[in-house]
Amino acid sequence: MEEHPASSESEGSLSSDFPAPRASCANLSTRTLHRLLGVFALLSICTPQAKADALANIQSSGKLSYGSDKEGGGPYAYPNPKAPREVIGFEVELMEELAKTLNAKAEFSQGPWDRLLKVLDTGSVDVVTNGYEWTETRSREYQVTRPYYVYQLQLMVDRSSPLQSWDDVRKPKPNGRRWRVGVLVSSAAFIFAQESGGSSVEVVPFDGSTDAMNAVGSGQIDATLQDLPAAIFYRDRFPNLKFAGKPEGHGYYVIFLRQEDRPLRDALDKGLESLIQSGKLRTIYERYGVWNEAQGELATWNPGQFVAKGEAAARGWRLIWQYRPLLIDATLMTILLSLSSMPLAMVLGLFVALGRLYGPKPVQWIMSLYVEILRGTPLMLQLFVLFYLLELPALVAGIAGLAINYSAYEAEIYRAGIQAIPAGQMEAALALGMSRSMALRRVIVPQAVRIVIPAVTNDFIALFKDTSVCSAITLVELTKQYSILGNSTGRWIDFAVITAFLYMTMSIPLSWLSRYSESRLDAIGAKGGVPA
Repeated sequence: MEEHPASSESEGSLSSDFPAPRASCANLSTRTLHRLLGVFALLSICTPQAKADALANIQSSGKLSYGSDKEGGGPYAYPNPKAPREVIGFEVELMEELAKTLNAKAEFSQGPWDRLLKVLDTGSVDVVTNGYEWTETRSREYQVTRPYYVYQLQLMVDRSSPLQSWDDVRKPKPNGRRWRVGVLVSSAAFIFAQESGGSSVEVVPFDGSTDAMNAVGSGQIDATLQDLPAAIFYRDRFPNLKFAGKPEGHGYYVIFLRQEDRPLRDALDKGLESLIQSGKLRTIYERYGVWNEAQGELATWNPGQFVAKGEAAARGWRLIWQYRPLLIDATLMTILLSLSSMPLAMVLGLFVALGRLYGPKPVQWIMSLYVEILRGTPLMLQLFVLFYLLELPALVAGIAGLAINYSAYEAEIYRAGIQAIPAGQMEAALALGMSRSMALRRVIVPQAVRIVIPAVTNDFIALFKDTSVCSAITLVELTKQYSILGNSTGRWIDFAVITAFLYMTMSIPLSWLSRYSESRLDAIGAKGGVPA
């Protein structure tokens, strides 16, 4: 490569002032920097182009990948009872028809409902369609198609319930308490219930529509507000529930795309218009029983209806400050779950460990089975048993579930700590006239506790994060609140930062306490307070 004279002059002056090896390193750093800048420039040029060609990529590959969630169930997308590996539903058939208009084949991609838009951001799917409602916030972050369904919300209650309509829900209960209304988390029903219910409604978020319906049937909540398609589809499965009043609200299901995929959006709009005008869309909806008079609006849709008119959402610390009450409540719930369940787990785990080591044979066998069952089954499944089968209140089920699950792990930690104590100490204690229980209390267990402090503290820190599983039984702790706020505002990064900070704020003091406790117990042991 030919050098410019100015560059040679500059390098000469540097050589006269600094040793040659440092000048060589400077040249190497410059070349490396240039290469890195070249790579970043190439990425900045190529990446948008690759994304902008989404329509061309679909047509060349012959595949249109769409994100959806089978857990939400029918009639949107759910396993075919006759062939469980297949996915059916009115949205599945809709995407198959739209893919045909692009000379492609629709490809279902499973994802969690409240995270589907984040999956879309990663580029793993081309579009998202799963009963996702149009909102001003979402329309600012993503491209949206014309609506493919006009939805309404239906209140469902137990047949013996005094509730006859949503107007009744707005009135306080006779006993002065609030009506507990279950909704799908981050859905339009969630927002509608919060804004329209007022002070007489406690909104209870569920991860699935049928979970909320089950909770109504078991008496854990008073009612559930569902999108009309789901209410119609599952009505026969829950004969003990009834529709209360006429449908409420009004909105649109749309297909979401990345901002740069406008050409694909336009192509899908043409496909939807063709399906609407030809009557194919109505045929699909009638097959699943979700066609009604409201769908007539699809043919006369005006693009001006989807113009975002409100102010853009706040960002940064202003956004965090705006939602601070919800973040504080969620943090307090996380702390309550952790501080209530971990002490129970530690005590229960100690008794389980002692039973396995020193109990009669039947007790040892039962305690071993207890540990293996709890360690071998997911925490979420255990919470489901406590909440849905035993019908415990959500908070009680959450604390009990965490305590029981972690007790199995604490039992193994205590067992290892006890076994680390030399057998001669138990023998010496018995020789001095102590009973076995007294020897355990005064000699063995105190030493074992000192040994296991680091491991138990580590589990305690892990428990703070595992409280997030309790969202499956309607408890809104910190991680769930992060998901709700991220979904409703689109500001995932802002809430991710504050959520991580809050978790660290809760966890770091535990690490300090662990080190302090270890040093204190070591000092006591050195003085002879606890046998070493």
